[in-house]
This record gives sequence, structure tokens and C-alpha cells, in this order.
Amino acid sequence: MNRLLSIGQTAKLLGISIDTLRRWDSSGRLKSIRTGPKGHRFYNQSDIDQYLQEIDTIALSWAESDNPKEPTLESYCQTRDIFQARLEKLQSLLSKFASIKVVSLITAVAGEIGNNSFDHNLGNWSDIPGIFFSYSMRNRKVVLADRGQGILTTLKRVRPELVDSSEAIKMAFTETISGRYPETRGNGLKFVRSIIIKNPFSLYFQTGDAQLYLKKGDDELIVNKTETFIKGCFAVISFEELL
Repeated sequence: MNRLLSIGQTAKLLGISIDTLRRWDSSGRLKSIRTGPKGHRFYNQSDIDQYLQEIDTIALSWAESDNPKEPTLESYCQTRDIFQARLEKLQSLLSKFASIKVVSLITAVAGEIGNNSFDHNLGNWSDIPGIFFSYSMRNRKVVLADRGQGILTTLKRVRPELVDSSEAIKMAFTETISGRYPETRGNGLKFVRSIIIKNPFSLYFQTGDAQLYLKKGDDELIVNKTETFIKGCFAVISFEELL
């Protein structure tokens, strides 16, 4: 039998407000079930599970699209200020589930990746400015994506000898790259790598047609080719440890 969740339980799992859930219900984005004499809203567990599993799929599809639309307001950070406000909201929500250490490190990794998008694409977005930023406490993942220039184009400003995204992504995650601001993209991703490999986290990262997967204890960086191509960057941060 499919379990029913209250509107409060559902909001907590999705990391959004109850008012936002009510709006989603009215718009048909995520329909509720009304029960009882007062018509309280409840949600099918299976519907929520499916929605949570789709966060990274939605973000990657948006990053790959030839004719993209702006993401929904709950996932779209058009400016850095909006991103910082939602990052603080993520930090607050995480603090209810995770240890102080996990909260600070996950926030730091998400903040570094998201801020990189703004730092190195300002005035150079391919079409839609800003980033896709969403998260799921139930699935313990944070998803970010942008439709910017990508790491290869950014790093070629200081390393013109780079020829493909695989070389660029390796350099970004392993070398301290000199250059005048904002052409120092790789330095932040080297910091991200240092956090991931020392903690119970994992990171999937794609730019262009190159991808890497990092987890705790991974000293070697393995980069693979992807069948799909994205202009910008796509990242999924996953974590295991809670309270």
C-alpha cells in the first residue's frame, strides 16, 4: 500500500516551503490528495520518490538542451545574490539532519561550484544566465548546472595548449592555475576535490563531453568521455553521513 505523507513531511523532504507546495498543487505540478472533513493535503510517497529521483535528470536535460527555458523559480538562481540566499537556506535545512561538519563542508562545496559559474561566465552566458540549483534531503544530493562557457573555454585563456574537455577537467581538479581574476577557475575545483576525497561524499561532474566521478579515498582522478555534450557544467554532490 502506498504511504501518504502530510504536507509538512513532504515539504521537509523536498526542501521547500508549505506555501510552495500549495502553489505546486494549484498549478498541477505536484498534485495532492485531499482527505478528511477539512480536506487536508496529503501526498503519495511514490510520487515524491519519483520527483526526487528526477532532480538530476531535469538539471542535466536543461544543461544539454538546444532550446532551453528558464528553470522553475524554485530551482533557478539568475543572480549570485539569489544563489547565496538559497545556499543559506540549504545550510539551514541541512543543519536539521546532519552534523555541523557535514553541513559546513557540503555548503562549501556547493558554494564553490555555484560561485564558479557566476565568476567565470559573467557577461558570457550562452543563452540563459545563472544556474540551476536544487537539492533533496531524502536522496542526500545537491544538484547544480549552468549553461556557461564550460571549463575548456575558461582555462584556454591561460592555458591555450588545452585541446579538449578531458584535459581541461583534469587540470581544473588537480592543478593550481595562475592567472588574473577571473581566469583562475581550476583553483576552486581543486579545493572541492580535497573535500570530497576526505569525507563520506561523492561528486559527479560533467563539462563539455568529459565527466568524472569522485568519492572518499579516490587519489586517482579518472575522466571519461560522455555521449552527450554540454556547453557549461553539471554537478551532483551526494552525501551519506547524517546525525
